[in-house]
Amino acid sequence: MLHCMTSDPEQQIGVGTPDAFQRLWTPHRMAYIQGENKPTGPEAGDGCPFCAVPSKSDEDGLLIARGSHVYAVLNLYPYTGGHLMVVPFRHVADYTELTEAETAELALFTQRAMTALRAASGAHGFNIGMNQGMAAGAGIAAHLHQHIVPRWGGDTNFMPVVGHTKVLPQLLADTRLMLANVWPG
Repeated sequence: MLHCMTSDPEQQIGVGTPDAFQRLWTPHRMAYIQGENKPTGPEAGDGCPFCAVPSKSDEDGLLIARGSHVYAVLNLYPYTGGHLMVVPFRHVADYTELTEAETAELALFTQRAMTALRAASGAHGFNIGMNQGMAAGAGIAAHLHQHIVPRWGGDTNFMPVVGHTKVLPQLLADTRLMLANVWPG
């Protein structure tokens, strides 16, 4: 919040005072910044959100699809609309620890995610990847997850650079339903 430092109370700018700035409020991001839903340790029982999600309904957990070894879920803190993750059910941190069956289904779900995102939103491209370990930028390093981030020509603009804000055009529940309805297989 900006406040003008002046001794004249009528000239101070505060809450609700009109000025020349447009504001996009993203209060949901504060939970992520403050560590909400972050595990307290490396084990499955240490509050791992990726271990908790499968026990919820698809709607409550933002689950798009479930397989035998992995599931697809929307990212609660997306980079773009439709940003989802493929996550093994098993609490495993490193890609090299996946079984052959888990690796195969993770690859299959990545393909299905791309197909669904193209069908639902006309994505032009994708950023796909895993951050392995805290040093590599993993927000939850103890439970492997692969990001599938849909991209569109011209989808980057000044907002992230100047305003440190991502503009998302759709509620997560609506995005989940849209993708679940076109999920192949």
